[in-house]
Amino acid sequence: MSDPQTSEVPTLLVKIFGKDRPGITAGLFDTLAAYMVDVVDIEQVVTRGRLVLCALVTQPPSGLEGDLRATVHSWAESVKMQAEIISGHGDNRPRGLGRSLVTVLGHPLTAESTAAIAARIAKVGGNIDRIFRLAKYPVTAVEFAVSGVATEALRTALVSDAAELGVDIAVVAAGLHRRAQRLVVMDVDSTLIQDEVIELFAAHAGCEDEVAAVTAAAMRGELDFEQSLHARVALLKGLDESVVRQVRAEVRLTPGARTLIRTLKRLGYQVGVVSGGFTQVTDDLQDRLGLDFAQANTLEIVDGKLTGRVTGEIVDRAGKARLLRRFAAEAGVPLSQTVAIGDGANDLDMLNAAGLGVAFNAKPVVRKAAHTAVNFPFLDTVLYLLGVTREEVEAADTHDES
Repeated sequence: MSDPQTSEVPTLLVKIFGKDRPGITAGLFDTLAAYMVDVVDIEQVVTRGRLVLCALVTQPPSGLEGDLRATVHSWAESVKMQAEIISGHGDNRPRGLGRSLVTVLGHPLTAESTAAIAARIAKVGGNIDRIFRLAKYPVTAVEFAVSGVATEALRTALVSDAAELGVDIAVVAAGLHRRAQRLVVMDVDSTLIQDEVIELFAAHAGCEDEVAAVTAAAMRGELDFEQSLHARVALLKGLDESVVRQVRAEVRLTPGARTLIRTLKRLGYQVGVVSGGFTQVTDDLQDRLGLDFAQANTLEIVDGKLTGRVTGEIVDRAGKARLLRRFAAEAGVPLSQTVAIGDGANDLDMLNAAGLGVAFNAKPVVRKAAHTAVNFPFLDTVLYLLGVTREEVEAADTHDES
């Protein structure tokens, strides 16, 4: 028989729909098997207990199509389903060269924003081949498989308007690499943790307001990071090194941080952090969370006191991107398979160097420049951008507890 994917041989689209129950798929194909048809394509979806099953099959031998139709309708009626059979030729139409995955996060995900997204996809020549829900809480996350338009053009059309639509949108190229082993590198302050570490130190030194003002200006990109770092650290001069233990105890992980890291590690990812903060905290986080890589600035301590200086190479905006490349090389992961997450202007080089750069609850300048933005306060929502479903996360957690 000629190949229906490359020819115009007659085919039948058999559609079954109704209340889902075990055995429907097996029953349909048992029925079709009596007519010596070949399966060309299958699609099945269940939504709130309602099944839609589509089977594209070759036309049966001459004279049997009428009998096949009658038998399928009779079988469907016997299992309280409905059937529709449509004649045609060949396989599904080609999906085009561009293949992308569009992940949309909403809380809630409204019909209005979904309509706008679908319209933008169509406007740039894209076709939605499939839609799949990844999660229903803490946000609604759905994935659109889109073809017919280049990934970068699709990203440009969708991401810039995400904020006004009230959703977060990520666009990545489809392919096996999406779930291949990867490297995820995160900023620490206001990303992995809820705090700015230098402000925690400053609270013990009585200069919190002064440090916070300089930090905010630096994160907005208004000050050179290295100069602002030295200025802030100088205010800590004379603090007793016992403050390090107190600050470590005060650090608050961002909601979802443990889930994100735990799930990534189960999936074979390597996970690291780079920080404009201090190794006195990031080393502790590395131990607690089982991180593969960690790099930050180091507060100088002499005779049990902070000197107001840092030692070693400064981890600044350029340094974070450089460390991402170094971690990727050490992990044996190409940059195209890396993910970077950050919130401040000094994360931008790292976000742009990664295969996927995620601005997490970020400043406006960062959201505008990154590949995608997540504006929900749960770090594990990044998993949905990687195609990981909430059910997979929960199943892995249940397996660990058993």
